[in-house]
Amino acid sequence: MPIHPTAIIEKGAVVPESCTVGPFCTISANVVLGEECNIISHVVLDGHLTLGRGVRVFPFASVGCAPQDLKYKGEPTRCEIGEYTDIRECVTISRGTTGGGGVTHVGSNCLIMAYVHIGHDTFIGNHCILANAATLAGHVHVEDYATVGALNPVHQYCRIGKHAYIGGGTTITMDVLPYSLTSIERNNHAYGLNKVGLERRGFTPEELKQLRSAYKLLTASKLNTHDALAAIREKIASGEFGEHVTYLADFVEKSERGVIK
Repeated sequence: MPIHPTAIIEKGAVVPESCTVGPFCTISANVVLGEECNIISHVVLDGHLTLGRGVRVFPFASVGCAPQDLKYKGEPTRCEIGEYTDIRECVTISRGTTGGGGVTHVGSNCLIMAYVHIGHDTFIGNHCILANAATLAGHVHVEDYATVGALNPVHQYCRIGKHAYIGGGTTITMDVLPYSLTSIERNNHAYGLNKVGLERRGFTPEELKQLRSAYKLLTASKLNTHDALAAIREKIASGEFGEHVTYLADFVEKSERGVIK
């Protein structure tokens, strides 16, 4: 097992032989690494932390450390990282709190870029990108294939829908619509469909057409949100709109903070 002699691995930590641990890394007793993980150098892995197969953690990242919450009193809460996720330089990921469910979760095949902070009890799905210095407060929920732009602060309890793309420097205090482009350049509005991203992920022209029509009802008509949803539901019932629009409507109806339109 290639472990640098300056690395400190506490008794009880699980580090498979296929893993690499570089210089000046610290791995605490309750950490479990999957196969083929690469802990490059100057990394702190702490708490009840699990890393999936093939995770790479770059220099000066701290993963699984105690949450930045004054109510936290050392409870054995957890942090989970999925397979083949990259955690880049100086990232901080806090473990959960008992009041928030006890788990911070980052999914598989994610790219967590430099200086990102992921607060306690946050859930991040699969194939997500968090660009440099994105800052997620506690209890944030990011769904699959979402992209959070550079320097984005995200308020507690916000949800970011599937396939959403948030432009750099945008402050998020409400839920971000799935499939949307949302940006400070447009006064923190959802200003269109993430058409390029959706095409890259295999959405058909018909699916894009349905989403575009639903978005016009929701964001560009004179209808309020309640009436727009009613019109969308009618088209779903008639078969004019399919599963993606159904998910969009469900997302809006379940929003507790309101959505950025």
